[in-house]
Amino acid sequence: MRKVLLVFLFLVVSAAGAAAIYWQRTGVMMQAAGPHHQPVPLLVKPGASVRAVLAELDRAGALADRRGVEIRLRVQGWPQIKTGRYDIPAGASPDDILRQLAEGRVILEALTVVEGWTFADMRRVIEAHPQIKQTLRGMETDALMAAIGHAGEHPEGRFFPDTYRFAAGTPDRDLFELAYRKMAEAVDSVWASRAADLPLDNAYQALILASIVEKESALASERPHIAGVFVNRLRKNMRLQTDPTVIYGIGPTYDGNIRERDLRTDTPYNTYTRAGLPPTPIALPSRESIEAATHPLATDDLFFVASGEGDGSHVFSATLEAHNAALARYLSRLKGNKTR
Repeated sequence: MRKVLLVFLFLVVSAAGAAAIYWQRTGVMMQAAGPHHQPVPLLVKPGASVRAVLAELDRAGALADRRGVEIRLRVQGWPQIKTGRYDIPAGASPDDILRQLAEGRVILEALTVVEGWTFADMRRVIEAHPQIKQTLRGMETDALMAAIGHAGEHPEGRFFPDTYRFAAGTPDRDLFELAYRKMAEAVDSVWASRAADLPLDNAYQALILASIVEKESALASERPHIAGVFVNRLRKNMRLQTDPTVIYGIGPTYDGNIRERDLRTDTPYNTYTRAGLPPTPIALPSRESIEAATHPLATDDLFFVASGEGDGSHVFSATLEAHNAALARYLSRLKGNKTR
């Protein structure tokens, strides 16, 4: 009996020793460089278990001992990992990989909202992005605005044009909310430091004017001058007579040409038939255009027309006579270019 007990104790001690050695070896393995010599792309889908992710890493050749990693995690506790697309660096150890997944250091996707786009343009790009989780697609615009917490607001001009970076699987709602918040912050900040005596009642009117400046400005340097012309016309109760508002009022049927009948056809956005600002912005303005609308150039000019130089510049005039002469020069140059 004593001999059996000694054998049993020997086996227990041996097993404990072997377990200790194995535990020590797996500990070293967790911190050792992985066997993969190239970065490994990894997609962690919502709801994926750590064990499933380890199996995928094992198939990709990024783990030297998957079972050893699992044993360590059973004892230490399974980490919480975040969904998204990852780029696992070459030679990353199991500890490094698990830390990357727990911290959510994912590959950031990108989406660019271009200044001067309409809200409809922005929405189409968001809905077409393959890495954005679509939760608002197909909603009526009013319902979408309510879903992001701004019921009753017209969406045009409310979203900040910028390049947004986000993890794969980010809901569209998050991007709309972020772009809305950035625009609100930009407008509030710029409005707070606005020039004195502007013919604008509130920050929203500044946003409307900024959207017109955005659409009329091909050169960033001309934004304050163009804003100055519109501010002068507002002060004198002159109609703005700006084509981009007419185009916005035409809507999806606009074919690229403004005809005389378009200028005469009354819509809420036709600044040839209606005085003052249109009821809403007509595009998503840049911060620079918002700055221009609230800090316009001090000028006597009331008119501008394309210079015809091909660089997007304009000729500015303080009188109708000077403007008509500039317009004649532009039309003559345009005609000459067509006959070449």
